[in-house]
Amino acid sequence: MTVVRDVPKQLFIGGGWQDAESGRTLSVDNPATGEELCQVADASPADGRRAVEAAVAAQAAWAATAPRVRSEILRRAYDIIITRTEDLALLMTLEMGKPLAEARAEVAYGAEFFRWFSEEAVRIDGGLTTAPDGKNRLLVTRRPVGPCLLITPWNFPLAMGTRKIGPAIAAGCTIVLKPAPQTPLTSLALAAILKEAGLPDGVLNVVVTTDAAGVVEPLLRGGQIRKLSFTGSTQVGRILLAQCADAVIRTSMELGGNAPLIVFDDADLDVAVEGTMVAKMRNMGESCCAANRIYVHTSVAEEFATRLAARMAALTVGDGTEPGTDVGPLIDNAGRSKAHDLVRDAVKRGATVLTGGELPEGPGCFYPPTVLTGIAPDSAIIDTEIFGPVAAIRTFETEDEAVTAANDTEFGLAAYLFTQNLDRALRVSERLESGMIGLNTGLVSNPAAPFGGVKQSGLGREGGRVGIDEFLEYKYIAVPVGA
Repeated sequence: MTVVRDVPKQLFIGGGWQDAESGRTLSVDNPATGEELCQVADASPADGRRAVEAAVAAQAAWAATAPRVRSEILRRAYDIIITRTEDLALLMTLEMGKPLAEARAEVAYGAEFFRWFSEEAVRIDGGLTTAPDGKNRLLVTRRPVGPCLLITPWNFPLAMGTRKIGPAIAAGCTIVLKPAPQTPLTSLALAAILKEAGLPDGVLNVVVTTDAAGVVEPLLRGGQIRKLSFTGSTQVGRILLAQCADAVIRTSMELGGNAPLIVFDDADLDVAVEGTMVAKMRNMGESCCAANRIYVHTSVAEEFATRLAARMAALTVGDGTEPGTDVGPLIDNAGRSKAHDLVRDAVKRGATVLTGGELPEGPGCFYPPTVLTGIAPDSAIIDTEIFGPVAAIRTFETEDEAVTAANDTEFGLAAYLFTQNLDRALRVSERLESGMIGLNTGLVSNPAAPFGGVKQSGLGREGGRVGIDEFLEYKYIAVPVGA
C-alpha cells in the first residue's frame, strides 16, 4: 500500500536515514492477515551507540534553543499530523490491527500531546526568593536533564511516541527513541514529520531493533544517557531500573496494570455498561489501563452481565481496514493464546461463558469479545493482565469487600467505579490504590491530565502540566545580597 511504501524503512540517526550497520532487517507483519507489510532496518548495539552519540552532540545547542522555537516546531508537527490523519490511521491499522475509527481517534489523541507541550515549552519557570537569614538571594532555574532514551510499546504506536517526545523536545532534551519492533512504521513516519517541521538534526534519533536487551543495556550503562522513559511490562521495567542504577539515570515508567472496575448497586446501569465497554474494549483490550477485573454488586450482577454480554456479542470482529469492524486482531498469536489460556483456565475452575470464548478459524490473530461470570478466586485471570477482549465478572456484597478486592494487587495504574452516590464516589475514589480513577466513565486518558500509576505500575507521570517536569532538573544559584 502507498502509506507503507512512503514510510522510510531505515534507522533515523543524526537527521539522516541510514541502514543498519549489519545490513539486517526485520519483518513488519499485518496481524489481521499474517502477511508481511515490509522490511525495516534492524539495529545492532553499534547503531544504538551512533544514535546516542548524535543525541549527545546535539544536546548543548538544542538546550540553548529558544523555548518559542521549540514550541513552534512542535506546533508545526501537530498541524502536519492532523492533516495526515487518514494516512497515519491506516498505517497504524495495518501494523497493529486496531479498527480505523480507533486509529483516527489515536491520531487526534497523540497529536494533542505535541500541541499541549508546544504550549508548555514557553512556560518553564524558576524562582527568586530571599533566604530566611536575609544573606542570600535564592535563584532557581530549570534545565533539560539531557539526552533521553525513550522506549515505547506497540499498542498505541503514535500516542506513546508523542507523549514522550513532546515533553522531551519542549524541555530541550535530545532523544533516542526505540519503538516496539512490531509497530515501527508509525514511529518512523513520526520522525519524518518532525524533520519536516524543522527539528534540528540529532535532536531525535530512532532505532528499531529485535535485540532490545543487546541495544539498550549498553546505552544505559554507558554514562551518556541521563533519562529513561519506558512504557511496557513491570517485569522489563524492573530490569531497566537495575540497569539505570549504576549510572544513576533518572527514570519514569508506565508499567503493567490490573485495573479493577466496580459497579455499585446504585449505579446507572446504562452508564455502567457503556463505561465498561470503553474501559474493556478500547484497543481490543490491549491497554495497560483496560478494565481487567470487574466487580458488580450481587443485586445488579445478573442484569449487568446479561446486558454487557449482549453488547459484546453484537460487536463485529474483523480486519480493521474493513468498514463496520468494531474489534480488530490482537497483536500476534502469543497475545491471542494468552487470552484464550486465561479463559480456559477460568472455565476449568467453574466460570460460565456468556459469549465468546472460542478460537476462530482462519488467518489472523482474532479473538472474540468474551464475557465470563462466576470467576473462582484462584483463577489466573484475576492476577494476570489479560490484554485482550475478555471481561471477567465477579460479585461483591459490601463496599469494603469491593475496595479490598480492588486493592488486592501489586499494580495500581487505573481503576473505575460506577455509582450515583456522591459521598460514595469520593470516598471510594480516595481509598482505591490507583494513580487514575474513572468515575462513571471508562476513559481516563487525556493529554491535559497526569497519566501514571502507583505501586508496581510505575514511577512518574506523563501528560498534564507535570509531564514536562520529568525532563527537567532544578539548578539553584546562591547570590549574596548586595552582590
